[in-house]
Formats: sequence, structure tokens, C-alpha cells
Amino acid sequence: MTLDELVEIYERRAARPYGLEGVSQLEHALQTATIAQDAGQPDTLVVAALLHDVGHMVHGLGENPAGTGVDDRHEALGAAALVGLFPDSVCEPIRLHVAAKRYLVASDPLYHARLSKDSIVSLAVQGGPMSNVDMNTFSAETWFQHALSLRKFDEEAKIPNALTPSFRDFLPLLEACRLSR
Repeated sequence: MTLDELVEIYERRAARPYGLEGVSQLEHALQTATIAQDAGQPDTLVVAALLHDVGHMVHGLGENPAGTGVDDRHEALGAAALVGLFPDSVCEPIRLHVAAKRYLVASDPLYHARLSKDSIVSLAVQGGPMSNVDMNTFSAETWFQHALSLRKFDEEAKIPNALTPSFRDFLPLLEACRLSR
């Protein structure tokens, strides 16, 4: 994928709904990135926050596959699409953000209560809470902490009509974080 193709995806396909959350894919992406940026996260994590759900926009499975019992594996699809364009510090938290949700539900009794209805539905098709063995394996991942942070920002970023910068406002950051040509 090229940066131009990525911009086209967000300018042409991101207006569609983000599951049943009451925001568009674009609104969710912009809110997630803004929350990460406001929290003082590294630029690469802000970019990961902006792009973490790109897999939803390239899979072709419709608006709400989880609602029909399908795991769209958007985290793996999105991360794979970005490999070669961005470093691991962007791609790996994206690849791991669903696992981070499963980890947080298993490790924090209060986290499940903070999930939106749509996140609870998708959690079921994504494998549910992690087992202790899976939690140990996941916590050994290099990008474990970034994935947890991304997941927490993700869950906060579902506010209808929230004010955020535009996608184009993030282009300098995308350029700065992308791999050399």
C-alpha cells in the first residue's frame, strides 16, 4: 500500500459507519489518534491509533461482520497492508490491538464493563477473554504496552460529533513516520 492509497481509503471509504457505534470509521480514527496525541504518546503510536482499523475498510465483508458472527481479522489485515510503508512501531500495535482487548478483559475485571455493546459483540467472535497461557504469551510481545495503550484509546474514541483535526492534518505525521522510499 502507498501513502496515496491510504489517503484515498480514508477520504473515500471512511465515511461509512464504524459498526454500530454511532460514529463513522473516520471519526473513530481521528478521535483515537487525537486521544493518543493528547496523551503525549510517541508519533508512531499516534499514527497506529489513526490507522488501527484500516483493515475494516479493505476487507469487503460489509459494515458489521461481527454482528453476523464473522471475525474479519481486521487487525491482521490492516497491519499486513501497512508493512513496508510504516515501521513495526506502527504496524505491530495495530496487529495486536484486538489481542489487547482480549487481554484487558481477562486481566482487569472492570475493563469488560467499559466496553461498548459493539465491542462486546466483536469480543465474542474474536475469541473472548484470553486464557492465562495466552496472556503470558501476549505480555511477552515487544509491542505489548503500546498495544494496550492503543486499545484503551480505541475504546474511548466513539463519541458522536467530537471535534478533532482532519485526516489531512495528520499527513505530516504520516510522512514523518513512514519508512524511507
